Amino acid sequence: MNFTAAVIAEFLKGEVEGNPETSVNDISKIEEGKPGTLSFLANPKYEKFIYETTSSIVIVNADFKPQKEIGATLIRVNNAYESFAALLRLYEQSKPRKSGTSEMASISETASLGKDLYVGEFTVISENASIGDGVQLYPQVYIGDNVKIGEGSVLHPGVKVYEGCEIGSHCVIHAGAVIGGDGFGFAPNQDNNYEKVPQVGRVIIEDHVEIGANTTVDRATMGATVLRKGVKLDNLVMIAHNVEVGENTVIAAQSGISGSTKVGENCMFGGQVGLIGHINIASGVKIAAQSGITKDIKQEGIVVQGSPAFEFGPYQRSYLLFRNLPKLREQINELERTVEELKQ
Repeated sequence: MNFTAAVIAEFLKGEVEGNPETSVNDISKIEEGKPGTLSFLANPKYEKFIYETTSSIVIVNADFKPQKEIGATLIRVNNAYESFAALLRLYEQSKPRKSGTSEMASISETASLGKDLYVGEFTVISENASIGDGVQLYPQVYIGDNVKIGEGSVLHPGVKVYEGCEIGSHCVIHAGAVIGGDGFGFAPNQDNNYEKVPQVGRVIIEDHVEIGANTTVDRATMGATVLRKGVKLDNLVMIAHNVEVGENTVIAAQSGISGSTKVGENCMFGGQVGLIGHINIASGVKIAAQSGITKDIKQEGIVVQGSPAFEFGPYQRSYLLFRNLPKLREQINELERTVEELKQ
């Protein structure tokens, strides 16, 4: 289907600069633009490509000032990235939606099933599970006993949800994620062996949460591990038992949160961030990639970096010093030799 620049600009509440009848039927990255496609420019690092691209339409920020002539028709908007994301969501929603239940699925007679479901091949829905309207369970999904899934949620192939866990409405859980596996609970005994501590809690995932591929969210020892509304977890994230993650917090890949840690709302964690257990992180905290958090962060909105982490500004200044430590050591050694020579 073709869309003109005028139609796209109307949807995005933007302004056309160029031919409003220019049409597109696909999207492309600006550096790989092709005629008939739509691209966007948000990061100044990619500005050079807008002068070279053959994309027919490019979405740009309203304050963008070109340094050269541009061949594409422009659509100026308040935020190019958000506008392009809105178009991608519209495109995603326009794709055909799967529906129906495969004959090769295994569904307990005691399960409660909503309307307009999709249940793929070799998916298992266990006893007393409750599945809301419009839920999509792709092939090889496992739903344990007494699991509850809210309306409109999507579980991609191979997701496993252990017994008693709850998933809210309009959540997305990507392939291979495991929800409700046992927390890492072991106690040493007199024989210097480790006895397993039964994990009898559950996982509660609130509405509009997205969980990446091969991410794990462990069940609580007692009570619940909780992901609040709007949380977004990247691939390969590990959430341990009894952790609570506040609303709209986002956590990038390969990060891990140890048991019983509480994270506030609207936090942002970079990749490979690690938190020890039994600490509290205030709301709005930003943690730079590969940082290690070993104690409470009580100040809201602070940015930290390092392992152990401390404030971003002092860390950056300190980094300039400790990266030069070998050079400074050589200078000190030279000074000591000079002083020794003078003494002699």
